[in-house]
Amino acid sequence: MTATQHSSSVAEIDPVVLYEILRLRVDVFVVEQECPYPELDGRDLEPTARLLWSTDDDARILATLRVLHDGDDRRIGRVATASSARGRGLAADLMRSAVVECDGRLVRLDAQAHLSGWYARFGFVVDGDEFLEDGIPHLPMTLAATR
Repeated sequence: MTATQHSSSVAEIDPVVLYEILRLRVDVFVVEQECPYPELDGRDLEPTARLLWSTDDDARILATLRVLHDGDDRRIGRVATASSARGRGLAADLMRSAVVECDGRLVRLDAQAHLSGWYARFGFVVDGDEFLEDGIPHLPMTLAATR
């Protein structure tokens, strides 16, 4: 089974695809991690926000993340993979694409603490103290600007 990557602003995404992306995020972050929080935070609607996702041959959403503009910096977040698609490197492929889309700017993310080593594979380094977000330990991480 092959996976195909996509990247788009919310305004350009087919409504059914957008629904499936958002459902995956809720399934992972709210249901699986038992963390009730406002998943739909309004930032997906920002004109410069980009959603990246992978689909299988049947157009099912397998993994997703988003890239936001925070002033001159970029922010990657909402990295999620369907439980049935984990271990295939799909999120890693999306991360590499997201870093390219960040165009050499400083990139920030808030990693769940147990995943900081995974983000380090892409060059991210911890740049602050651990904090709790919705009851889950997180670490602020950055990827240095290259331009």
